[in-house]
Amino acid sequence: MKRITTLLFGMLAGIGVAVAAVNINTATEAELDAVKGIGPGKARAIVEHRDKNGPFKSVDDLAKVKGFGQKSVDKLRAELTTGGSASPAKAK
Repeated sequence: MKRITTLLFGMLAGIGVAVAAVNINTATEAELDAVKGIGPGKARAIVEHRDKNGPFKSVDDLAKVKGFGQKSVDKLRAELTTGGSASPAKAK
């Protein structure tokens, strides 16, 4: 019984990790490289584009990064996020 409980707990923990989307506005190169379909070169290109042009407004903005086409963006969409608002709210 203890084995089954441990196995189920491990599976549920794995599902939680698999469902978590990577924020392209805050992720490091290593975190981006860990996403299936993004290698070290594309991860570096994402970070460089973000540093040069500011945060991404949507995952669709990845199509502006060298090495990404719309098909690539569509395949990665479920695994990536921009974390909601790409820029902080302006103070009044």
